[in-house]
Amino acid sequence: MESNTVKSLIEAVLFSSDRPVLIEQIKEIFDNNISSQQIRQVLADLIREYIENKRGMRIVEVAGGFQMVTPEEFHPVLRKFFKNRRKERLSRAALETLAIIAYKQPVTKLQIESLRKVNVDRVIENLKEMGLIRTVGRRKAAGRPYLYGTTREFLEFFGLKSLYDLPKIENFSPDIFLKNNQKEKEDGIKETKAEDR
Repeated sequence: MESNTVKSLIEAVLFSSDRPVLIEQIKEIFDNNISSQQIRQVLADLIREYIENKRGMRIVEVAGGFQMVTPEEFHPVLRKFFKNRRKERLSRAALETLAIIAYKQPVTKLQIESLRKVNVDRVIENLKEMGLIRTVGRRKAAGRPYLYGTTREFLEFFGLKSLYDLPKIENFSPDIFLKNNQKEKEDGIKETKAEDR
């Protein structure tokens, strides 16, 4: 098969996929008649061409696969274009819980609650439903509590190659959780009072 045809097919696959495509998946398309090294070379060529030609798309490595994305400098314009579209967002409580799981995994619900100082049952269920976290085992302790960790979808959601790409924890203010948790508790009290009326 001609190299241009291989390149075009890989480009078409990346364009049509809404998730990162693994090299193994690309190999299957070619019935394993092309090596992983050859595929990596084609991807490297495409990545370089998109940048050099200042195209409206980029190919990036995310969560162990490759995906087409828009260049960061176009994001303000795209935000305007999509301003009326709903985007799934994470609440502050979900982001804090997810951060603890990402940095401390595997971690139990009790360990998360000891850091956040609030109950996280509902947040954990929501994060599991979104596919951002999963049960990775059970701790060898009384009650055998579940251990939680992040998923490949977590990497995709935040555009990370791996957990090593997470921001350094030293960059965070140590009292950020305490401030946010106090506000969350106050909001919960207000909601409870409103329901009692």
